[in-house]
Amino acid sequence: MAGEAIMPQSVKDSVTAEWLQFDGAQFVYDPYPIGVIANAFPAGVYAQLVDAWPAQDLFQFKANLGKKYSLSEVNHPEQYHAFLKSSPHWLGFYRYVKSQGFVDAVLDFLCQHNIDLGLRGRRVSALNEASSWDERLRAIPDKLSRLRGGDSSLSVRFEFSMMPADGGSIKPHTDAPQKLITIVLSMLRPGEWNPAHGGGTSMLRPRDVTRSFNYLNKQASFEDMDVLHTFEFLPNQCLIFVKTFNSWHSVTPMSGAGSDAMRKTLTINIESWGR
Repeated sequence: MAGEAIMPQSVKDSVTAEWLQFDGAQFVYDPYPIGVIANAFPAGVYAQLVDAWPAQDLFQFKANLGKKYSLSEVNHPEQYHAFLKSSPHWLGFYRYVKSQGFVDAVLDFLCQHNIDLGLRGRRVSALNEASSWDERLRAIPDKLSRLRGGDSSLSVRFEFSMMPADGGSIKPHTDAPQKLITIVLSMLRPGEWNPAHGGGTSMLRPRDVTRSFNYLNKQASFEDMDVLHTFEFLPNQCLIFVKTFNSWHSVTPMSGAGSDAMRKTLTINIESWGR
C-alpha cells in the first residue's frame, strides 16, 4: 500500500483526482502508535477542500472539550449534511471516506506498519446520508439480523473542527471506547498559521501511574500529564493513531493572544459499537 493513493475503484470512477496518500509515514510506537504523514492530499485536491471549508456559523461550540468548534454527524447534524450536499468537493470526499475500500486500505496500511487490530475483513456499514430511501429500507432486515447477533460492523464518520489560536485547546483524553482509529488532517493554507501559536497534538503520559489505564476516556488536567512528544501543526499533514487503554493525547492551550486565526482540522474516526 505504501506509495499508493487510498481509493477504491468505485470512487476513482467518480472523481478526477486522487484523495489521501499515505506515502512516507513515520511512526512513534511508545506508549501507543501514532503515525505522521506529510502531504497527505495531492496539492490540487487539498487546495479545493481548504477553499471550500464550511463557515464558522455552522459549527457548534464545545466548551466541555476545551475550547473547540465542531461540525459533524453528531454536532449540528442538519447543518453538516446540508453543507455536504452544497459542496461537490466535500461530498465526494464524504462518499470516499464512507466506502469499504477506504477502511480496508487504512487497515492494510496499519498492518504494514506492524499495527494489526484484527479488523481486516470486517464489514463497513454501507448506509450514509446520501443513501436513498429504497436503499435504507432494503437494509433494515440485514441490520436487524446483525443487531440480534451482536453487530460488529465498522462505521466511519468525520468531523470539521476549529480551535482559536487565542487559547483554543483539547483536554487530555484517550478517546471513547467505540473509536478504533483516528485520522487527523490539517486543513489550512500555506502561511496561514503562525507556528508560535502552538496547536500541535501532544502524546502524553500521566504523572500518576494509577491513571495510566483510561479505556473509558475520563478527561484529565494538563498539569496531570507529562508531554512525551508533540507533533507540530503543519499544512496538509495527517496524524493517524489507534485507541488504546493509554492513548492519552491533547492540544495544549494555544498562545495566539489577540489572533483571529483558527486551527482547522478534519478528524476521521473508524468505529465499532459491537467490538
